[in-house]
Amino acid sequence: MVSGKRLADVGYRVFSGSMMLLTLYGGYLCVMRGYRYVQRQKELPADSRDIKD
Repeated sequence: MVSGKRLADVGYRVFSGSMMLLTLYGGYLCVMRGYRYVQRQKELPADSRDIKD
């Protein structure tokens, strides 16, 4: 039978791993949002020039 300490260690590792994956995924989402924001800012001056002409 599995001891309580062993079960707690495995549970802690699983929990820590899932939190690490969530953190990495959140970082990825933030980076992609920033990248899209920068790309949109680069496109805005081109759009405003088209309207003036």
